[in-house]
Amino acid sequence: MLKKILASVLLLMSISVYAAEIPVDAKLDYNQGIDFYKLGMYERAIESFRSAIKAYPDYTDAYYNLATVLEYLKQYSEALSVYKQVYLRNPNDYEVIYKLAFLSSKLDDNMKAAEYLKLIPESSRYYKSAQELAEKIKVSTQLPPQQINAPSKVATHTGVYENILSPTGVTTDKSGNVYVAAFSDNTIMKITPDGKRQVFLKSALISGPISLVSDSTGNIYVSNYNTNNVVKITPQGVASVFVSKLDKPYGLHIEGNMLFITCQGSNSIFRQKL
Repeated sequence: MLKKILASVLLLMSISVYAAEIPVDAKLDYNQGIDFYKLGMYERAIESFRSAIKAYPDYTDAYYNLATVLEYLKQYSEALSVYKQVYLRNPNDYEVIYKLAFLSSKLDDNMKAAEYLKLIPESSRYYKSAQELAEKIKVSTQLPPQQINAPSKVATHTGVYENILSPTGVTTDKSGNVYVAAFSDNTIMKITPDGKRQVFLKSALISGPISLVSDSTGNIYVSNYNTNNVVKITPQGVASVFVSKLDKPYGLHIEGNMLFITCQGSNSIFRQKL
């Protein structure tokens, strides 16, 4: 898949082969962003890429280009946040991981930069750059012995799942998959038993996810702190509002055919039959 095209001193993504899945209005905003960039109208380019992302929240190319323009304008903190969105959707994009390390170092967070640099394998073409950056900021990129060769840095018994953005709730299913709510990104991540990560759900229905719980048939329930509701997600990833008009829902628990919801705003526990 073609990923980037060279324009001036900046790399910008071209339309990807999956473009047929992207809404027309999102593609129009994206192409407009490219045009504005080429004209040196960077703020307009930023607006267009943001509009494309609003129309299609999983538009990885738009996230990448938005981050690249922000980096070019030396808005490092904002660029870092947007690159994280690309990493969230493709944890094996080593160029983006290097960008995360580089921008973390620019923001004087060398410990975080080191964490990212450790994720870049020797087989990657960004490995040399990663080592040079590590030497420059005087950090080590050596993994502890027990972590070498561990798939996605997930231990089989006791260990950790690392580099998950703002994790809150967690649950599992009968197949051994782990589901994690990423609060700041309004995303539900899925980690398979072999350690592979993917976006399980990125939807306008997810806003400030706190707790996750799963029922006996594989449905997952999410407490949305920001929108005062609980969303139900089927095993196929179809989401719908299950309970609304709650007041700051937080904890979730299932007992039999009953869902219990703690509500911080009303100092109460709500019950809903499944």
